[in-house]
Amino acid sequence: MEHNQGILNGTAHHVPWNKDRLIGPKPPLKLREIWAIRIGRQLAKRTRDLALFNLAIDSKLRGCDLVKLHVRDVAHGGKALSRTTVMQQKTAHPVKFELTDQTREAVEAWIAKAQLTSGQFLFPSRMRQSPPISTRQYARIVKKWMTLAGLAPGNYGTHTLRRTQATLIYRRTKHFRAVQLLLGHAKLESTVRYFGIEVDDALEMSEQTED
Repeated sequence: MEHNQGILNGTAHHVPWNKDRLIGPKPPLKLREIWAIRIGRQLAKRTRDLALFNLAIDSKLRGCDLVKLHVRDVAHGGKALSRTTVMQQKTAHPVKFELTDQTREAVEAWIAKAQLTSGQFLFPSRMRQSPPISTRQYARIVKKWMTLAGLAPGNYGTHTLRRTQATLIYRRTKHFRAVQLLLGHAKLESTVRYFGIEVDDALEMSEQTED
């Protein structure tokens, strides 16, 4: 009765949808968190997950571009490339990225285990033969990684992995133009949103690093 009366009076307790969640850009991972997830995938012998995670960190690609990678985009003859270029779906601009030794090793192990050929998607769906995993499935996988690493999954997402390497590079170099190129942003404004600073300040800092 009291509950119903509270509803009628507009005073019933309502739990906000964003309770205990971070609102705004998802935070990047810290180095110790990267390694916690990476080692966890290695120990669990999750070959696909390890390749997917490492490639997500190295490539800084949006989820829609990451899941649609073909084997030929990152490997030739079963051997992973040290550097590659991918056309972004959102901007239609190419973006280059390097694959670290550990990422190349993980990619090669996954290609061999799944017996993938050049024209196949690198991360094919297990539900169907040819299409890749969906962005929704990728998001669920990322949430699982965060949970296994002891992080609150509601505070992280696929964009976390895109932001991680860019943030680490920015913190080392303070060079916005370099990070802009690595992220494939057409405008500097898009890049500085990642770091919450004004465009004029970003330009000034960038110019200082070039002196």
